[in-house]
Amino acid sequence: MTVTIFGSAIADLVFRLERLPRPGETLLGTAGAPLAGGKGLNQAIAAARDGADVRFVGCVGRDEHGDLLRMALIGAGVNVTGLRGEDAPSGLACVCVDATGQNQIAVSPGANLLARAAQLPELRDDTILLMQMEVPPEENARAITRARQAGARVLLNLAPAAAMDRAALGGVELLIVNESEAAWLGQQLGRAGEAAALHAALGIGVAVTRGGEGASVATAAGSFEVPAFTVEVVDSTGAGDAWCGVLAAALHLGMPLELAVRRANAAGALACTKPGAAPAMPDSAAIDALMGLD
Repeated sequence: MTVTIFGSAIADLVFRLERLPRPGETLLGTAGAPLAGGKGLNQAIAAARDGADVRFVGCVGRDEHGDLLRMALIGAGVNVTGLRGEDAPSGLACVCVDATGQNQIAVSPGANLLARAAQLPELRDDTILLMQMEVPPEENARAITRARQAGARVLLNLAPAAAMDRAALGGVELLIVNESEAAWLGQQLGRAGEAAALHAALGIGVAVTRGGEGASVATAAGSFEVPAFTVEVVDSTGAGDAWCGVLAAALHLGMPLELAVRRANAAGALACTKPGAAPAMPDSAAIDALMGLD
C-alpha cells in the first residue's frame, strides 16, 4: 500500500514578530533562510516520518527554491519521480509568526499551478491519495475521478478553502477542514460548519480539526470526538499538515479511523513545539511517546 500525495511544494520565508501586523502596518522582526514547505510537501514528509511508503506528485521551478524542495522530500525518504521541474518560479510563502506561535501566511503558488493529475502514476485499490487546494481545483477533481476508478481511498484537505466540483467531492472518503474552512464550507452549503452538518450535506466523511480542542469526525458509521494533546506552542505553522499526513500514514498502516485521528492529533500537537513547517514534522517515535506507546 502506498500514500500518494498530489499537491504543493512551496519555499517558506518565515518572519518572527512580537505580534502579527494589522492592515497597513509595518513591523520589524527577524527572518532566516527559506525553509521547505507547502501543504503537499509537509504532508508527504509527515507521512514518511511516520513510516508510510510515500510518493509525491507536483511541480517546482528549475531554481534554487525548487532544489531546496526536492532535496527536502528526498531527505525524508519520499519518492519524487512524480515531481516535475518547470520553467516557472517555485512556489513561495511569506509566513509571519507571533510570540504565541500564531501565524499569518501569504502564498504565491508559482509552479504549483502547473501540476496536473496526468502526472499521477498508476493508482490501485491499496493506494491512499491525499490532496490539498494549493494546486488547480480542476486537477484535484480529475485526480479524484482517477482514484475512484482505481478503487483507491481519497482524502482531501480543503485548505486553503476553495470551491470544488460537487460531483468530484462525492468521490472523497474523508474531507479534512479546520474550523475556519469548515465555517466557510458551511456558508456555501447553507449549513452549520460542524462535522455532522457537513457530512449530512455532502454525504461523505468529514473531519474538522479544532486546534487545542481536538478533532470532530462524522462518517456514515457515526460521529466521534477525539481530544487534543496539551503541548507548549512555539509555532503552529504546519500543524494541520502534520495532522493530515499522519492520518494518511496511520490509515495506510491499517489503523481504524478513530485511532488514526488520535495519532494525527498527537502529530499536530508535536508540530507546534518546533519552528517552521516541514522541519517540524514529527517522527513515529515522538508520536508514540506523546501517545504513551513507547
